[in-house]
Amino acid sequence: MKCDAKIMNRLKRSEGQLHGVLKMVAEEKDCKDIVTQLSAVRSSVDRIIALIVVNNLKEMYEEDALSDEQIDQAVELLLKSR
Repeated sequence: MKCDAKIMNRLKRSEGQLHGVLKMVAEEKDCKDIVTQLSAVRSSVDRIIALIVVNNLKEMYEEDALSDEQIDQAVELLLKSR
């Protein structure tokens, strides 16, 4: 699977968010604020998962190599990430 710039940028942004959470924990910030930031990280990762699965499906479709089983696997991956 090729990883385009959009996915790499989102991964780097999520990484930055997670580093921010680590800093918040080290600085003993309020629990509510930490959980809010962790929820943002989770949402970001969920979007990345969806982008990766969709991009992979598009690649397989363009190569005329997409089977019903692969579609089912992709749906399962998306549902699992929720």
